[in-house]
Amino acid sequence: MPSPAILIENLTKSYGTLKAVNSLNLEVKEGEVFGFLGPNGAGKTTTILSMLNLIIPDSGRVEILGMDVSKEPLKIKERIGYLPENATVYGELTAWKNLEFFANFYRMSNAEKEKRITDLLKMVGLWEVRYRKAKTFSKGMKQRLLIAQTFINDPELLILDEPTSGLDPEGAHLVKRLIREAQSEGRTVFFSSHILSEVEELSDRVGIIVRGNLKAVGTVGEIKRQFMELEGYEIKVETKEPLPAIEHPEITRIELVEPNRAIIFARTDIREELSRALSEKGLTILGLDIEEPSLEDVFLKTVYGRDEE
Repeated sequence: MPSPAILIENLTKSYGTLKAVNSLNLEVKEGEVFGFLGPNGAGKTTTILSMLNLIIPDSGRVEILGMDVSKEPLKIKERIGYLPENATVYGELTAWKNLEFFANFYRMSNAEKEKRITDLLKMVGLWEVRYRKAKTFSKGMKQRLLIAQTFINDPELLILDEPTSGLDPEGAHLVKRLIREAQSEGRTVFFSSHILSEVEELSDRVGIIVRGNLKAVGTVGEIKRQFMELEGYEIKVETKEPLPAIEHPEITRIELVEPNRAIIFARTDIREELSRALSEKGLTILGLDIEEPSLEDVFLKTVYGRDEE
């Protein structure tokens, strides 16, 4: 069985009395796109910096691509691409020279560097402005250049902290396409984002960290199901005829929308029992569906313990 791309065991890091990360355990599989969610100050950046050996945790360990980050940091850096939040480009250098500067850190021939830089500038839509100084670029163009830089060493693992920050819709679409393509090429992608629809769209699995604690991890569907098991189910029922009085010990509330439509709030999924009871009363069932929460609903409830106001 292959080693996970990222393995975090009992990671803990404090800053004075603030515990930024608290006994965090997390595994990211090879070839998956993993979305890392949390409010500001939740511990996302501390976790990422620990993964990169840029800060030393108080306890715990991290393995990247089967290597201990505290023992083989340089070997790991050769095989990963990292895009920090709020990263900057070298404004006095052209787009080409920015990428050439970082390519020089890796073992590439001049021909390999030239081809790699050419391909990357075309990939992010900056080929036509390759000889312009980066200080003349818009924020979105700078972000595209930084994304190209992340790919310069043909990494097996991409770690992206808010990769669509500052991008217009076209740029954000490009980044999402690049993430999908990276996965199709066999790369692993670990990214954080505040754009929940983006995380839901791209991620195979998601982790939600709150005040240094991992509160939920799994596919979006699994996390939603866990949420409904804790918070209850909203069941939309519609019949051809007017609805009769409905009783069940798991029902906590019923909202009648129209004489033949209602929303039933229940502690468990009672659709099978409802279907049987309504059919026995001779009603024609037109709809009996779970109203699934959005990832935003789950996130807000997990983080703040309440629904959005």
